[in-house]
Amino acid sequence: MATSPTQVRVDTDIKNQAAELFKTLGLDVSSAINIFLHQCVLTGGIPFRVELPQANASPSAAKSRYGIARGAFRLPSDSDEEMRALDQEIASEFYGMES
Repeated sequence: MATSPTQVRVDTDIKNQAAELFKTLGLDVSSAINIFLHQCVLTGGIPFRVELPQANASPSAAKSRYGIARGAFRLPSDSDEEMRALDQEIASEFYGMES
């Protein structure tokens, strides 16, 4: 596979935070960007929703919604069946998979 050098300008703090995250995943920034670009091509678009945050949502509320959506934790009223349905919806939407 031939490679092509690419330059992008990014916020230094975000780049450093992302690099630390990728390091814990066993990746470097270049590999993570390659994965992102492959997913864009495979899905025919950006492989996640791009939307404005809700005006009244705090950063912790956004993190909570994200954590619930990916199954990191759950609301006390959530049933296992509801969580499986949510997992299936996320897998189908983002990865084109049925679980």
